Amino acid sequence: MLWGSVLGGYPRSDYVRHEMRDADRGDSAFLFHEVAIALASASVIGAQVASGMRYATDGMVDFHDIFRPFVVSWRNVSIDGLIRYFDNNFFYRIPVFNGEPDPARFVWANRVKAFKSISSPLGMKVVIPGPLSFLLMSKNESGLKERELGYSIAKAISLEAKAAEKAGAAVMQIDEPILSEQEIDDDLGDLEVELLSIISSNISLPTILSIYFDVPRKEVYEKLINAKVDYISLDVADSPRRAMELINAKGFGDKRPVLGLIDARRIHDDNYDKIKDIVRSVAKDHEEVGITTTTWFDTIPYGFAIRKTQLLGMYLERLGSDLKLEVINPITEVR
Repeated sequence: MLWGSVLGGYPRSDYVRHEMRDADRGDSAFLFHEVAIALASASVIGAQVASGMRYATDGMVDFHDIFRPFVVSWRNVSIDGLIRYFDNNFFYRIPVFNGEPDPARFVWANRVKAFKSISSPLGMKVVIPGPLSFLLMSKNESGLKERELGYSIAKAISLEAKAAEKAGAAVMQIDEPILSEQEIDDDLGDLEVELLSIISSNISLPTILSIYFDVPRKEVYEKLINAKVDYISLDVADSPRRAMELINAKGFGDKRPVLGLIDARRIHDDNYDKIKDIVRSVAKDHEEVGITTTTWFDTIPYGFAIRKTQLLGMYLERLGSDLKLEVINPITEVR
């Protein structure tokens, strides 16, 4: 059984980019800004519906970076200067924790309520930065020890997840790109498992642990397959040999695999035959396999992001036919 979903956010179209710039300068009315975001979100949701995805994101076109919406929604957190986001031509503002994070409002609940009818029959996927990435990619000026702050971040995220579930979200994705760093040691792997347990124990939503830009060290991955999540999503296309060595050696435990096979950082069409070989290899050991993009669409132009969404849908159908596997497509189920 196969299904597809775009991993995360979409780039901004020229219209949205200009509108957000004008809003930041105070040259645009708040209403114009909100309408621009709503139209852009509806457009990318439509692209996902038409491409036969199982779950849809709202595109997150107004997210300045993965952390910012949560930083500005939590008490005791501020932002500092820009720093490069891994090895991308993309930057984020560093969160600064001045105390225990305390949600003043929730990021996803109203977004889910606003867009779940547009995404129907696809379920809405909420994407939340993982507690370890939040912890290690921020400044700790809270006076709390690292582990204590990590627990506080996980508790704040669990409240966010609970609100999104109540609003009607279908699945939650926890993004932990920091786990792709080879400097992450076993102790941090253990901490990640503990923090994920805090989040998942507060909700009944299916949860996806998403790791991208590389695959974790084998020793760390061994710990992650025991985490309290339903799916593990790995970036396979960025380094296929290393990814498949890890998968063949360690598997996914009792978790269901999600494979990042559509390269979201390059504009060229992906090699279908290579993707088919990887899916065939993984599907023989798993009844359910998700297919996704390697990361968010932040670094490629808007038109190519739409093209990649369509490509994911087309390849999904071909894989189902060629490998004799059922494809979960909510549109055809409705029909």
